[in-house]
Amino acid sequence: MSDSTTAGQKIAFLGTGKIGEALLSGLLRAGTAPADVLVTARRAERATELADRYGVTTVTNAEAAKLADTLILAVKPQDMGTLLEELAEHVAADKLVVSAAAGIPTAWFEARLAPGTPVVRVMPNTPVLVDEGMSVISGGSHATEAHLARTEAIFRSVGKALRVPEGQQDAATALSGSGPAYFYFLVEAMIDAGILLGLPRQVAHELIVQSAIGASVMLRDSGEHPVKLREAVTSPAGTTIAAIRELENHGVRAAMLGALEAARDRSRELAGGGK
Repeated sequence: MSDSTTAGQKIAFLGTGKIGEALLSGLLRAGTAPADVLVTARRAERATELADRYGVTTVTNAEAAKLADTLILAVKPQDMGTLLEELAEHVAADKLVVSAAAGIPTAWFEARLAPGTPVVRVMPNTPVLVDEGMSVISGGSHATEAHLARTEAIFRSVGKALRVPEGQQDAATALSGSGPAYFYFLVEAMIDAGILLGLPRQVAHELIVQSAIGASVMLRDSGEHPVKLREAVTSPAGTTIAAIRELENHGVRAAMLGALEAARDRSRELAGGGK
C-alpha cells in the first residue's frame, strides 16, 4: 500500500470469514505486498485456500501476535473471549489491535491485554465485500492519531471510513452496520409491490435495483439534501405524492425511527453481555 501509515507494516488477520477476507483482498488490491500480510484460520484447508488464492502467509494466532505490527481481530463476538485468552501473553504493548467485532468496547480488550496496548474498534458493514463499505472507527484510551490513521488506511481499501467517539458506536451500528438490511427489506417490499401491480418478478427486480443504485449515486455525488432530491421527483397532485401520502399515513417514518432505536438498544445490550 502506498499510504505511508501502513507502508512496511506487517498486518495479520485473525479470523478470515467473509468480512476478514474482503479486507484482506481489498488491502492487496490497494497495493499492500502479500509478504506483509499474515492470516490465521481455524481449519487447515481454509488456511491453504487463502495462501493459494492471495499468496499470503498463514500462521498460528500466537505467531501472528508476535510477528505483526497490526492485528485485525475479525472473529465473531462470541469467539473473542477465547481468542483473547490465547493471544494475550503474546501481544506486546506496541502492537495495534483492531477489533471488527460488533458490540465489544475497547476497554474490554484493554483489560485483557498488556497495559498501554492501543486498541481501535471498527464497525464495518457488508458492502465491504464490493468495496463500498462504511466503517466507523473509534480509538481506545491508548490509541494515538497514528494508530487511527493506520486503521483508516486499512478500511478505506474497501470503502469509506469515519471516526466517531466510542459512545456513538451503538448508534452507528444501528445506522450503517445494520443499515444495508433496511435497504434490502425496502427493495424486497417494492419488488413484491411490483408483482402485485402486474409486473414479472425479474422486471420488477431490475426496475427497483437500478433505481436504488441511481438514487444512491445521486445522494452521494450531488451534495443535495435528500428532501430536495425527493421533491424533485414529486410533482403537484402526481403519482409520487400520492405514494408518499400513503407512506406517511402508515407511519413509515415513525417506524424507521423506532427500528433504529431498537437496533441501538440491542447493540448496547450486546456490549453489556446481553444474549
